[in-house]
Amino acid sequence: MTAEHLVRRVPNPGSATEHESIGGHTDIGGQGDISGANDVHHGRTHHEDAMDRAPRPLDRIDGVILRLLQDDGRMSVRGVAERAHISRANAYARISRMTEDGIIRGFTALIDHERAGMGTSAYLTLRIVQHSWRTLRRRLSALNCVEHMALVSGDFDVLLLVRTVDNRELRELVLGRIQSMPEVLDTHTLLVFDETDRRPVPPVL
Repeated sequence: MTAEHLVRRVPNPGSATEHESIGGHTDIGGQGDISGANDVHHGRTHHEDAMDRAPRPLDRIDGVILRLLQDDGRMSVRGVAERAHISRANAYARISRMTEDGIIRGFTALIDHERAGMGTSAYLTLRIVQHSWRTLRRRLSALNCVEHMALVSGDFDVLLLVRTVDNRELRELVLGRIQSMPEVLDTHTLLVFDETDRRPVPPVL
C-alpha cells in the first residue's frame, strides 16, 4: 500500500484538527470512516497484491478489532481504539496491517434486501460443463442479481445466491439467462423463505 493511501498526520497531540486516514478516507478527529481496502493500484487491488504474501499472525486484539468492524464497518479509528482499549495509533496500525495483508478486504453495508426492493431470494444449484468454471464465473459476475457464487463438491458443481425483485424476475433470470449459458447443463432452484446472517469471527477470539 502506497504512502498516499496510509497517512496519519497529527499537527498537535490532542488537537481538534487531528487527521487520520485509511485508504484515502480522512478521519477528522477520529470521527470518520475506515475504508478503501479495495483501492486499485497499478491495475490490481490491494487484496490481490496481498494474496502474493502470507498474512502476519493475528492476536487477541486483532480479533477484537475485526469483530468491531464486522458489526460496524463505519466505526472510526477513535471508536475502535476506545472499544478495544488501545491507543488510536495502535488501532490505526493494526487496521492498516490487516488491510495490507488482505485480511480486511473492504467495508460494506449490510442490506435488508426485502426492504430494498429485492423481495425474492433463492439458492441455485448448477451442473456445468467440465473445466468451464472460470468462463462461467465471468458470465455470472456480470449479473447484478447474483450475490454469491461458489464452486463446490457433491451432486452439483456451482451454488449461487441470487436476489430479485419478485418471482417473475427470478424466473427470467434462471430460464432466460443462466440456463442459456453454454457452460450450464442444468439448474435447480431453492426459494429462501427466511434467513439469518452470521458473521464468523477469527479463531484468535
